Amino acid sequence: MPHEGVLEIKNVTKRYELANNAFFTAVENASFNVKKGEFVSIVGPSGCGKSTLLRLIAGLDSDYQGEILLQNERVKGTSLSRGIVFQDHRLLPWLTLKENISIALLNVQATAQEKNKIAKEHISLVGLNGFESSYPHQLSGGMAQRAAIARALVHSPKILLLDEPLGALDAITKMRLQEELQRIWRFEGVSMILVTHDVEEAIFLSNKIIVMNTKPGRIVSEINIDLPEPRDRAGSEFGAIRRKIFEAMNDSAVIHEAIDNYSI
Repeated sequence: MPHEGVLEIKNVTKRYELANNAFFTAVENASFNVKKGEFVSIVGPSGCGKSTLLRLIAGLDSDYQGEILLQNERVKGTSLSRGIVFQDHRLLPWLTLKENISIALLNVQATAQEKNKIAKEHISLVGLNGFESSYPHQLSGGMAQRAAIARALVHSPKILLLDEPLGALDAITKMRLQEELQRIWRFEGVSMILVTHDVEEAIFLSNKIIVMNTKPGRIVSEINIDLPEPRDRAGSEFGAIRRKIFEAMNDSAVIHEAIDNYSI
């Protein structure tokens, strides 16, 4: 059943205080919405404020101007309503895969039998049946990230935040995990926000892409993606959207590199 979760980002600005009463603006006047069950990606060059914005949505930092509302309630601190997956899987090395997933259920009101059932269902969801007793060092990078996704989903968050979760994987594993992530998103029906440097990844996965740029970090474009499934990474429509994103970043060097690499 689709999860309830409508997120509103309203005129969010985040500044850091520097020496001599100076300030650095990491994010300036950012506004966008995430609908129930929508997959939204945030892309942009390094230093544009993507991860800063995700931290604010997660509730890891509350010192900002503007509003972040989840189902009309202001985000205040961390909450089980917002799951998060980082680039580093952050599994506890002394716990098995099942124990790592089950630990996220400690504060969930359910019986031990119910929690065991939930953990098993999510291990199956991410395709890790048979590895319940394995420790993190016995898992591949892709398997560890799938376990991290399962852990983030076991308490049925209203929205799942993904901070470069596939960024450290090799190209082949990354493409396979993109397909897995898309399958999990469709099955769970949970709203997702992905922060990524990989424009192709964003186009492949998303309903909508938020494009950011630097100095200061700001949203420069919001692009709706309506491509047929399965999405053809080599197709002309895919390539046209890729170029549109690079042009929105207003970086001619990046645009030319894209043209050279992908023959847009």
